[in-house]
Amino acid sequence: MSITINDIDFTYLSVLSKWNNGGIALMWRGGCIIRSVFLGKIKEAFDRNPDLVNLLLDPFFKEEVIKAVPAWRRVVKTAVELGVPVPAISAALAYYDGYRSARLPANLLQALRDYFGAHTYERVDRSRGEFFHTNWTGRGGTTASSTYNA
Repeated sequence: MSITINDIDFTYLSVLSKWNNGGIALMWRGGCIIRSVFLGKIKEAFDRNPDLVNLLLDPFFKEEVIKAVPAWRRVVKTAVELGVPVPAISAALAYYDGYRSARLPANLLQALRDYFGAHTYERVDRSRGEFFHTNWTGRGGTTASSTYNA
């Protein structure tokens, strides 16, 4: 879980500039609660690939996350079942699931927009530019907003 939270931090840093992310990881280790081998591994990842855009793409971190995912899911599931709020852990898992999925976040957003506002959506099995609306509830007719090119 902390891998994805740190990954988000470094992803934003790399977008903002061409900073030495490996050096930043070591600097954090000197004055942070995360004084651990973990930050050294982040530096090693950026030493291997200075243009790394996401720690989840580094072989070491990818393997570690894959090994941890089953337990991570059990923790979130158990917390939800018991009514224990775990916003950082569950948000990090959602980030991971969205990052590894080629289509899910965009498709889900399009479906939500269509459901709540009849904004239509495109289907991946049809030609680009062909729009659809689904009457998700069985009520309300076939109302759909028009599409436009911005």
